[in-house]
Amino acid sequence: MSGKPLLSVKDLWVEYEADEAVVHAVNGISFELEEGQTIGLVGETGAGKTTTALSILRLLPANIGFIRRGSIEFEGKNLLELKEGELLSYRGKQISMIFQDPMTSLNPVIPVGDQVAEMFRLHNEEKLPKTEIDQRVDELFELVGIPKVRKSEFPHQFSGGMKQRAVIAIALACRPKLLIADEPTTALDVTIQAQVLDMMDGLKKKFGTAMIMITHDLGVVAETCDIVAVMYAGEIVEMGTVYDIFEGKVHHPYTEGLFGSIPSMDSHEKRLKPIEGLMPDPSSLPSGCKFSPRCPYCQDICKREEPSVRCMGSHSVRCRFVDMEGAV
Repeated sequence: MSGKPLLSVKDLWVEYEADEAVVHAVNGISFELEEGQTIGLVGETGAGKTTTALSILRLLPANIGFIRRGSIEFEGKNLLELKEGELLSYRGKQISMIFQDPMTSLNPVIPVGDQVAEMFRLHNEEKLPKTEIDQRVDELFELVGIPKVRKSEFPHQFSGGMKQRAVIAIALACRPKLLIADEPTTALDVTIQAQVLDMMDGLKKKFGTAMIMITHDLGVVAETCDIVAVMYAGEIVEMGTVYDIFEGKVHHPYTEGLFGSIPSMDSHEKRLKPIEGLMPDPSSLPSGCKFSPRCPYCQDICKREEPSVRCMGSHSVRCRFVDMEGAV
């Protein structure tokens, strides 16, 4: 990367405490993001993707979620050192988040237009009058493809795709520098998914917004991201450019498994090759390499010792047996 990053996450460790168990959700991840770039966080459910996103905005559940170590710097300022009042000037204005389920992200008893207008009222440094706020809401509705005559309607009167567009309008209202999109198309059908992704890409380019795209869909990653971070059991096991991940010759065994689970029109194989086993219990992670119980290349040393990270240029893989100039 060149220049100073917009966002820099370094050695982030996050835990949840529930009853007598300690859930190790994020275990020492680091990445950087420059202005206008998009990074994709990819992995199975339970990999730590959403926890990473919530940590950036410090929205972890109170008295349960704890950031144990690390730093999250946004424009050079460590967000973990800010007081709650200072954070309010970042949430929604500088950094916005599209939450996972548009069906539950909107307040069911408040008109959708009023929910978009609330962003302007909360961050109204310009002291905008109500007429100006209404005009900006109309512009946002037009921008995301919702007829402005529907701004007085309630969420239950919107389809799933329209709800997602409304959530995106709320997230982009204050033109944030960083947008976090947590599975923004999971609940949508394929046609609407393509429309929403095209719209998000256009808005990102229009406003120069950096984005963190959280997804388990490698097709979405290929279409929208510049950088890809593959997460497993709270760790980044592979990271690189989209070219490194999709065209490179060398991958972490977990990344190989993800690609092997995708149906291909060109393949002569009649059956998919799923990754054997399940994601480990985050309250009782295996010693050594976290992927070792499922890895087809596992050796005894993998079960005893943490693997080192091997790098070549922008591409890094957390596996002791990966030859960055060859193959596993």
